[in-house]
Amino acid sequence: MGLDNVAVHWPRTGRFYDPVAPAEFVDFGEIVDLPNISAPTAALAELIAKTGTVRATVYTELVDLLLGLEGVLYATDAAAEDEDPVIDPDGCGWIADGIERFVAGHRAYGEAVTFESVSEVLGKLLADGRLAEQQLRWLDGRLDALRDESGEPPQWNFTCAELSVLAAFYRRCADRGFAVYAESAAPRRATHS
Repeated sequence: MGLDNVAVHWPRTGRFYDPVAPAEFVDFGEIVDLPNISAPTAALAELIAKTGTVRATVYTELVDLLLGLEGVLYATDAAAEDEDPVIDPDGCGWIADGIERFVAGHRAYGEAVTFESVSEVLGKLLADGRLAEQQLRWLDGRLDALRDESGEPPQWNFTCAELSVLAAFYRRCADRGFAVYAESAAPRRATHS
């Protein structure tokens, strides 16, 4: 079973989180009808439109690399503190910001997002920052850690459009004050008594 990121109402109701109605994301369905939209982008947009959920497993390595932390979409900080694995609205905004900045920087490299293009874009972004040498060494270490035992990189096959849809999901959550529940199954529903 993979990781789902489910939009939920913030703060929780009693002991449980109540999922956001998919109607809050119905406009994502319009993306499916855009010309030349890739199948993965259309599938992501359709899932968000119908369920208010992102199947996040495929994006975890990339998002962790882009944001410089481990387990971002798993909400591991919250889980480690013996709290529910939830990304609050501010955290959703931070995730959206990071993905949006990356996509904007990647446009010059084309639409296809691969391990190699991610390395190029991040290297350029970090080279222009403070402590560039230290950050570039950190990036090299992170990239090496993503390679398998035979030295092969992950076979990422994303597009800028797909990552823009992913960012838009977290941006919607941030803008409307929703949180994201990180779960392998559906979140626990609020019980109204």
